[in-house]
Amino acid sequence: MIILGLILLIIGLVASIAILKTIGIILLVIGLILALIGMLGNGIGGRKHWY
Repeated sequence: MIILGLILLIIGLVASIAILKTIGIILLVIGLILALIGMLGNGIGGRKHWY
């Protein structure tokens, strides 16, 4: 999710497409939050692993 967010963000910046920038930022933030929660060892949605 982090990599997809970065790709969409870069494409949005290069092509000047606002919706791709927005979606890229959202995916990047959600991916980072999930990665941080996973590293802390907390369960997400009742599961130990979110992937």
